[in-house]
Amino acid sequence: MIARIIIWGLHDSMTSLDEARAHLPELDGDDRWITNEVSERLGLISFGDELPDLADLRALIGKDPDVAEEFDVE
Repeated sequence: MIARIIIWGLHDSMTSLDEARAHLPELDGDDRWITNEVSERLGLISFGDELPDLADLRALIGKDPDVAEEFDVE
């Protein structure tokens, strides 16, 4: 199984965390959205072979994620 961690920093974006939250796609299984209000960061922890469709979120934020890492789940 693969775990993916994707994080956007919104501090240099025209999008707020509240606005981004309103546009988050629904997640399946054990996938979870994560946020850090203080550092204005939004992320996704996803398990499995496919990510949810993040195209609309990328367009809203105006950039690709700052962090996109894959890990093998032991």
